[in-house]
Amino acid sequence: MTPPDCPDLPQPTEQHQISEEAIREEERFELQNPDRGFLAGPRSRLHDVGTIFRVGVDFLRAFRTLHFVGPAVTVFGSARIQPGTTYYEMARQVGAAIAELGFTVMTGGGPGIMEAANRGAHEAGGRSIGINIELPFEQHLNPYVDRSVTMRYFFTRKTILIKYSYAFVVLPGGAGTLDEMFETMTLIQTGKIRNFPIVLMGKDYWQPLMDFIYHMAEAGMISHDDPDLVFFTDDIADAMAHLQRHAVRQFGLRRHKLPNPKPILGEKGVSSS
Repeated sequence: MTPPDCPDLPQPTEQHQISEEAIREEERFELQNPDRGFLAGPRSRLHDVGTIFRVGVDFLRAFRTLHFVGPAVTVFGSARIQPGTTYYEMARQVGAAIAELGFTVMTGGGPGIMEAANRGAHEAGGRSIGINIELPFEQHLNPYVDRSVTMRYFFTRKTILIKYSYAFVVLPGGAGTLDEMFETMTLIQTGKIRNFPIVLMGKDYWQPLMDFIYHMAEAGMISHDDPDLVFFTDDIADAMAHLQRHAVRQFGLRRHKLPNPKPILGEKGVSSS
């Protein structure tokens, strides 16, 4: 059935027409924060050059800050999980266990699951990194990071969270956590990054998602072996054994002395806590 013949196709009404006031409101919306104009369609050439410069600065700051972090494991999860709850304590134990494997623990740097994983690494004497994001609410840098960088754009932040990691642990979260997890899966599926392990923890919370991932495979929307990209467990020992097999051994990682930073270039090393 073609769209014009579809009885459910909504027909434009007068109230849905774009008015001059709506256009002015959009302009005011964008002026409140210049970053909101980034996805607002064509802009002036000068504006586009400025955006390219800001994106480049975002990446350059992150590259120079994190050059010496060593092999990392990124932990994704909600900023809204409170200390003392089941998933907070799970993330805290995960952070400590990752540090004990010799990895740097990397998170989005905020509260909740991110804080818990950074805290676990910090308490275990490991390296703890936060990749923060500028937001008007909710996000603030947690106190358990040894080194941090604050990004302007979500897409540059996601790139950095993936760039330095050999594995990814996903704990309960919302839309941002889903975005990060499926972005990582897509990069692995398409060969843009290597077959790094993804560990999904919080079985009670994520079971409907895993069911849907298998449903996608059964429907032919993803490959039948794509669900195997995700290791689904609540057992921290099993999760760490999975990382040992599929990150440490698969990529031949060895404990070694990190390269020395050059202070003349403004470089700083990352010491264990």
